[in-house]
Amino acid sequence: MIDGFRSTFGRTYAAEPDKLIEQLKADKAIGLADTLMLTIPNQLGPEYNLHILESFAKHVAPALGWKPNTEGPVQGDQIG
Repeated sequence: MIDGFRSTFGRTYAAEPDKLIEQLKADKAIGLADTLMLTIPNQLGPEYNLHILESFAKHVAPALGWKPNTEGPVQGDQIG
């Protein structure tokens, strides 16, 4: 349970941004999901963790069609 809702966890993806984009685009469940959990191993240290987050935000998220939430509340896209 996360935030009072039943959550389902699927596959794990770990790769360089270009391969990760390819894998995530091929997973239909990712395209339909309203939440994606990004897990960062804390053993790598804060500098490397920041690098992972920045790389995901700069390369992977835009390639998946995600947009930064800098202009107020997020409006979801219609499914179907």
